[in-house]
Amino acid sequence: MRKRSKYKPKGINPDNISYVLSGFRKVATLPIAGIKLLTRNHSALEEILHGRGTHEHVDVLIAAMNMCETLAHMGLGQDWKKEILDAQQAVYNLAQRGISGKKFIFTGPEMSIVKQMMELHDRQLEECTVAQMEKALDVVSEFIRLGKAKKIKALEAV
Repeated sequence: MRKRSKYKPKGINPDNISYVLSGFRKVATLPIAGIKLLTRNHSALEEILHGRGTHEHVDVLIAAMNMCETLAHMGLGQDWKKEILDAQQAVYNLAQRGISGKKFIFTGPEMSIVKQMMELHDRQLEECTVAQMEKALDVVSEFIRLGKAKKIKALEAV
């Protein structure tokens, strides 16, 4: 039996100039990717704020806060790092409560910090180019792949 080759042909980009120029565009101005991303993030937050949150909504918030942190490390909103970490902890606490059998509902202070960080994330997306967003997505994916992400565990019954 012959060994399978690991070779996979590289994809062909038919229009290299458009690809390069798209890297300079701002994410929030793109009609499909940018606007859809902003809408998805805000609809997930609204569903959770109204008490109708699900695992999918929490996953969207987690992804938004991770991206917010990564973009801050890349230079977009560096002075907000402490608040971003607080917002990530608030979403983590929300997820813990949710998988423990309770509803996905924020406490008052958690709600205010997450709303504030969602506004920061919107500003980051307005300033962020497509190339920066792709790089940030790669950083987040690598972080998760290496197992460095915090795993959400159910709260222990007291």
